[in-house]
Amino acid sequence: MNSVNPFSRCQPPAAQVGETAADSCNFEESIDPGEGCVVQPEQACLPVCRREDDAPVGVFNFSEIVRGAFRSAYLGYYGFAELAGRGYMSDGLSLALQVGFRSLRLHRIEANVQPANTPSITLVRRGGFTREGYSRRYVKIAGRWRDHERWALLVEDWKAGRKTV
Repeated sequence: MNSVNPFSRCQPPAAQVGETAADSCNFEESIDPGEGCVVQPEQACLPVCRREDDAPVGVFNFSEIVRGAFRSAYLGYYGFAELAGRGYMSDGLSLALQVGFRSLRLHRIEANVQPANTPSITLVRRGGFTREGYSRRYVKIAGRWRDHERWALLVEDWKAGRKTV
């Protein structure tokens, strides 16, 4: 997990000079300058930066954070294609899960993935998520309703998985 910084402010790619990776989270933000995380009551945006040069490699986003008896959230993410396959998003997911389970004190994190998105399924599987189901016509993307697989990770499973690593 040494390839990425723990949510420091990323240097923007050339196409986005003047922005930080947090700017891509698309909501009014209050940034904790110590971590570079953008956190609000119902969502948290976590830019992932390559350690060697602080270049942004992707973003993780917790949305629909529910407190109380549920303590759950949805996890969304995207990585920059030119840096794919180098392990940065796997390292970033490990950091995001630490934020989700430790800082946000969540019990359950759910990720919904299109069945044909093999890299994304590999990422959540590598992160310890369990496939829980299939949601037909779940989200409208590019004008079409798309099916998704439902993947989830519980805090106790995350803790148990960390002990075996």
